Amino acid sequence: MRITELLTKETIAMDLAANDKNGVIEELVNQLDKAGKLSDIAQFKEAIHNRESQSTTGIGEGIAIPHAKVAAVKSPAIAFGKSKAGVDYQSLDGQPAHLFFMIAAPEGGAQTHLDALAKLSGILMDDKVRENLLHANSHEEVLQIIDNADDEATKEEEQEAQEQAASSGAVAGSGNVADSNEPYVLAVTACPTGIAHTYMARDALKKQADKMGIKMKVETNGSGGIKNHITQQDIDRATGIIVAADVHVETDRFDGKNVVEVPVADGIKRPEELINTALDTSRKPFVARGGSSKSKDSESNEKQSFGKAFYKHLMNGVSNMLPLVIAGGILMAIVFLFGANSFDPKSAEHNAFAEQLWNIGNKSAFALIIPILSGFIARSIADKPGFAAGLVGGMLAISGGSGFIGGIIAGFLAGYLTQGIKYITRGLPQAVEGLKPTLIYPLLSVTITGLLMIYAFNPPAAWLNNLLLNGLNNLSGSNIVLLGLVIGAMMAIDMGGPFNKAAYVFATAALTEGNAAPITAAMVGGMIPPLAIATAMLFFKRKFTKEQRGSIVPNYVMGLSFITEGAIPFAAADPLRVIPSMMVGSGVGGAIALALGSSINAPHGGIIVIAATDFSHILQTLIALIVGTLVSAIMYGLLKPKVTENEIEASKAMDE
Repeated sequence: MRITELLTKETIAMDLAANDKNGVIEELVNQLDKAGKLSDIAQFKEAIHNRESQSTTGIGEGIAIPHAKVAAVKSPAIAFGKSKAGVDYQSLDGQPAHLFFMIAAPEGGAQTHLDALAKLSGILMDDKVRENLLHANSHEEVLQIIDNADDEATKEEEQEAQEQAASSGAVAGSGNVADSNEPYVLAVTACPTGIAHTYMARDALKKQADKMGIKMKVETNGSGGIKNHITQQDIDRATGIIVAADVHVETDRFDGKNVVEVPVADGIKRPEELINTALDTSRKPFVARGGSSKSKDSESNEKQSFGKAFYKHLMNGVSNMLPLVIAGGILMAIVFLFGANSFDPKSAEHNAFAEQLWNIGNKSAFALIIPILSGFIARSIADKPGFAAGLVGGMLAISGGSGFIGGIIAGFLAGYLTQGIKYITRGLPQAVEGLKPTLIYPLLSVTITGLLMIYAFNPPAAWLNNLLLNGLNNLSGSNIVLLGLVIGAMMAIDMGGPFNKAAYVFATAALTEGNAAPITAAMVGGMIPPLAIATAMLFFKRKFTKEQRGSIVPNYVMGLSFITEGAIPFAAADPLRVIPSMMVGSGVGGAIALALGSSINAPHGGIIVIAATDFSHILQTLIALIVGTLVSAIMYGLLKPKVTENEIEASKAMDE
């Protein structure tokens, strides 16, 4: 597929009026919507901002490639816009961005579409292409520049494929790939969405390698799967290996080699430095310790602090646990619509269908939460060999009464224990190598993790868990109000970040043990930021542009649905005013909800589950939401300065 089948006249905005990052995103999203490429503009825009919150898509060299892969896209498309003056897009090199390509990919998009998007990412690494695009004066000129570059890229791909085939044949015939003394560098690139940065890092590394006269092979872990897979023969022959990735990449295969591990953005920003490091044969070799973990002995591999590593592994468990929490919680909320005891066969309210929904939500989805949390924490640390031990440890945490605390302990225990087993058994004879992943690792890690959980960790963790739950159950008066204040405020600090997730995990853990107070405060606190942003735009119209006020309805919808991230664009643009305002209102809302006796018995769903699970207190919960929303809205409205003339003109230009 050619790039110009996705980038068309209808999706080109040419000269952008925006003078900031949010304005650029708004214009390009609107361009895609006008072209009929989106089914839900609010959902797509939210996905774009969520991707930006992970790391900026301003990759430097004057380019920004905001992108999202989401169901809100009806058909794959690319929007283009440019700004000769430049826009501060928080780019990796700190320079203004001039060229903007917004990629809209549908969930489950065809491989041909993904290949075209990957090709575009590579094309933009060419200086001449960027210069020509910046000075293009018409839609037709833009399309012609891209078409010509597409032709060149296709020829290069075909030539590279022929060279790879010839190289593979030569290697197969030589019988020993390690005989060559010619420097040979391997690289693996991967980003969270696998659309843009993956391929830009690939092309930046390859172009730099060509300049240096170094042979290089790059494996990409993109949306379409692994391409240009690195073989064992490649690894044997390699002088060094660069892993430029923001997601998990299998690195055990590089055991004993010179490995450089960095974020994918570094593959774009500093390819020469990475290649030189990969060529440095004096560096200590990488020691395989379970997938993404780094060798302690590698001097230049970028090390994570204990806190960052802990958070990364914990969030890997949480992200895989959340679908069960949300699906199970909403199913349980639906059951309450049939009656408070409709799931109980002994009750007069019993309903057979409601009982089955309860079995699915509570006895199946919720029963898997802790094992999945533990299993994926362990897998994040030790890759696949740690997964089984993590699952077993999580099950034992449930049976031993240590709950979420025990589950988290079990995940880290299983992960690091498995790493230790892999290290200890590294010297076993080659004849038993095949037995390690199927027999030795799981048998030892499951057995030892299980025994340690039963005899060493479950007893104190269960005691601590019971102490915490008893403390929560005994909270009353000012104490429970303080709990609501703290949890509510935490939900608004970073709106989906570490503080928000920490509060939500704690609240979910308490809910699974029968205490609904924390999740009540968390849901109310999490609903308030988007509601408050929308209300502020109603109350203080003159302080917001027409473009910004266009998000009033989407923010109300997201707020009522407990999607806190709806406020992220405003928080990103004006954090010093937005975040404190939202924290105060969310804290007040959480405190009022608990003070008035609200008790939401579901972990997600917003206004629907509030009505379903706590209808007797719905008035009290609405009061908490309204008061918290008004506090945040008024505070933000008073703190926000008036709209500048530039913002007004930019907004008008977009409407013309």
